[in-house]
Amino acid sequence: MNGENSAFKRRLERAMELRNVRATGMTAEEEAELEAAEDEERRKRKKVDDAARVEYLIRDAMAQGKFDNLKYAGKPIPGLGERYDPDWWVKGLIQREHLSGLGPKAILLRTEDAELDAKLDALYTEKQVRELVEDFNARVIDARRQLQGGPPVITKTRNVGVELERWRERRAAAAEASAAQEAVNQERAGKRSWWHRLWGTPG
Repeated sequence: MNGENSAFKRRLERAMELRNVRATGMTAEEEAELEAAEDEERRKRKKVDDAARVEYLIRDAMAQGKFDNLKYAGKPIPGLGERYDPDWWVKGLIQREHLSGLGPKAILLRTEDAELDAKLDALYTEKQVRELVEDFNARVIDARRQLQGGPPVITKTRNVGVELERWRERRAAAAEASAAQEAVNQERAGKRSWWHRLWGTPG
């Protein structure tokens, strides 16, 4: 930076010398050199003026409190530092606008893959689970075959047998949790009834 300023200073000094001899007449080469030095001086002044203006605007905005209570003030910015995802803007738009069924197939399939377990858990029979997984796999394979541009399809197909087993395990765990909660609720209801009988208040 110091070297650049020193070179600029030398050019300015040379320009001053040329201005001093302008009255006595100068060659075309000296005239061109003077004009170049003046142009550079104008450019440098403009940069300084722009930087000073930006600094002034920032300080003025801070004084007016325009940077107070920003959405992520004092918090990490979501997604910062994560692996770069070329589809970040599409995903953000879909999430912000709660869009469904729109966007490149690669993105839609990734979203569906993330939500597939919850969809399967809402089904009642193994036949329904099998059909849904097979339909999902068929659409993944179809999307891989179509070369329509856009992001690549990296979503994996699901093994029907594995998904059926996982579905059974999740259902059994949910049934156990539900039964345990029901037992707790009945026990609490029984205690309340005993308390109400003791004090003669309606339960």
